[in-house]
Amino acid sequence: MTDKKPKNVFKEGAITSEFIGNSIYKHQTKTNIGAHNIFLGQVRADEINGKIVSAIEYTAYKGMANQKFHDIRESAFKKFELSCMHIYHSLGTVKAGEICLFVFVSSPRRKVVFEALEYIVEAIKANVPIFGKEIFEDDTHQWKKNT
Repeated sequence: MTDKKPKNVFKEGAITSEFIGNSIYKHQTKTNIGAHNIFLGQVRADEINGKIVSAIEYTAYKGMANQKFHDIRESAFKKFELSCMHIYHSLGTVKAGEICLFVFVSSPRRKVVFEALEYIVEAIKANVPIFGKEIFEDDTHQWKKNT
């Protein structure tokens, strides 16, 4: 049995360690799983043109983004032997050092989770219309370029 039903992908503000820990804890009852892997995207305090990023304000075209997340989920479940997959991305302001992206995959086998996680994170970065406005310590801003 796989956990393929769509989740509420967007979280307002930072994704907390309590939320992440609770998500992992809930999988202890799923005894067909042999491996988990997680990716945590954290806001960096980059220095850009002499200014330090203090936060990123995330916005998205929700309808289009949710469709892209759905497409990525479907593609990953077809390509890899996954038991579960969860994707959460922040909207709103996330401070430097806080988590803005949480991807969690589970499978009966360990090698699968490594390959699947990289595939999913790269697909999110390349295809999902989420935009980040980098806010600098002096309250100026610029739109983030995805790398």
